[in-house]
Amino acid sequence: MKLLPVLLIAAGIAAMAALVLHFGAGAVAAALLAVGLAGFAAVTLIHTALIAVMGVAWGALLPDAKPWIAIWGRFVRDAGSEVLPLSQVGGYVLGTRAVALAGVPATKGAASTIVDVTLEFVGQLAYVALGLVWLLHLRAEGIAPQMVVLGLVGASCLAVAFIVVQRRGMRYVDRIARILGQGWAERTAAGAAALHQALEAIYRRQGGIRLSLLLHFACWIASASEVWVALWFAGQPLPFGSVMVIESLVYAIRTAAFVVPNSVGVQEGAYILLGGAFGLGPEMALALSFLKRARDLAIGLPVIALWQAIEGGRLWRRVSAKAPATPIVGRE
Repeated sequence: MKLLPVLLIAAGIAAMAALVLHFGAGAVAAALLAVGLAGFAAVTLIHTALIAVMGVAWGALLPDAKPWIAIWGRFVRDAGSEVLPLSQVGGYVLGTRAVALAGVPATKGAASTIVDVTLEFVGQLAYVALGLVWLLHLRAEGIAPQMVVLGLVGASCLAVAFIVVQRRGMRYVDRIARILGQGWAERTAAGAAALHQALEAIYRRQGGIRLSLLLHFACWIASASEVWVALWFAGQPLPFGSVMVIESLVYAIRTAAFVVPNSVGVQEGAYILLGGAFGLGPEMALALSFLKRARDLAIGLPVIALWQAIEGGRLWRRVSAKAPATPIVGRE
């Protein structure tokens, strides 16, 4: 495990603790209690449905696979990314492995993961742009137009950076191949060349690309309903457009701070900064951030446990199959 991610997550946890102490642990707890179990359950159910739809978006790139395979793979991917924050790439690897074990050829699974992540990122950029345009429409106090322009420039830089990463991203494919299992690269017969062909085949199906992109964009917009519902339960409702602005910019900040595992500390600061511009107190802003982290654990932990059970069963079957039969010694 690399030292830098550990140091960053430790710093993030320290920042979270400092924010809670500064604004009052009691006030933050009261804000969480105001949302209540019913609000938390509603947020969790909405997010579960969104993960399933994002799985459908991935499945649009795999027309020959059964629909449930990509949905399961998406749950595993998100669980790996959120529950195991020190290994963000691990979430993508786990998701790819999940669909591969369910019958999708490993090369096609890896290629579809790359395309799906790309389309999700493009959808996020469109979501951030929509949020920034709506912010100009609202003319929210406390957020200068210069910040909007800076946000647009930042989104453009992220797009360029993502393209550059993709151009140099074949080394990540080799890493995925090694983790997927010994001999995977040989079985695909061409390694990077096979992956390139799989990518081209996916991009040739423009109908699947458009559907996947549309579903991702719709999921980004619908994701704002989680905070909107939480605030409604807490008795501090905001217009959906305002919540969409907050959420789009929070996710933009999270993306910009990708080096910090799970954006620990960064997300909390972003909610305080952006929520304050729309009248949310810092205690409610922190409560929203903690609510979303609890939501991720509530969904991710059972998925990871199920995934471990499946992997453990598979490993046990392999060991049992390789174990030599014990000879039966009879009595003379």
